[in-house]
Amino acid sequence: MTGPEAASLAGDGHDNLVLRAARLLAEHAGKGAAGAALHLEKNLPVASGLGGGSSDAAAVLRALCALWRLAIDEATLAALGARLGADLPVCLLARAARIGGIGEVIEPIPELPQAGILLANPRRLLPTAAVFKARRGLFGAAIGRFAPMPRDAAELAHALADRRNDLSEAAIGLVPEIAEILAALARLPGALIARMSGSGATCFALFPDAAAAERARAALAAAKPRWWCAAGGLVAGTGISR
Repeated sequence: MTGPEAASLAGDGHDNLVLRAARLLAEHAGKGAAGAALHLEKNLPVASGLGGGSSDAAAVLRALCALWRLAIDEATLAALGARLGADLPVCLLARAARIGGIGEVIEPIPELPQAGILLANPRRLLPTAAVFKARRGLFGAAIGRFAPMPRDAAELAHALADRRNDLSEAAIGLVPEIAEILAALARLPGALIARMSGSGATCFALFPDAAAAERARAALAAAKPRWWCAAGGLVAGTGISR
């Protein structure tokens, strides 16, 4: 393991999602699993609500299927991934999608528009299970699909304006700094909308483009040097680039 956040995994280096995914696939493949050497470059904070570990695990499943020349259909691979976490199947899909149920209902959507994005985390671990345990009340009613799909960052922010993260209140109760981060992101020049990511504690803000997001990152990092911050852009149909 290497990377700026590798030290945070040192305590469970033999049981992280990457190795669990590799072992799970090896068990499924039986004699078809010939072994592998894995190198994990950890750039995202642990337990930060960004799906970093799940994305890494999905990449391992894909890579080892290719390395071991395994003929595993997509449904079986998604079912294997779901045993490691509800967000593994969509990480295997690796494109923009609308998700239902607990993560098993996945509907690919047209490409998202290009937009700048800024991520900020108070460097507080926030396990997903703890947030769900602290949550009170029911989840909000299902929100309709984008119709039509937003054409740019401003339209995307407008479409998201009346949508919320039902885990935000519980997460803020556990890590009050999340509220401070959301307020700070919303005040940044050019910010179009600010929301919490997943179960937290990372939050994000959308900007017109990646350059605006980078300027905002520099300003936020100077004002809050203890926070983890990263800026980049939404890449149409695939995800986030830096």
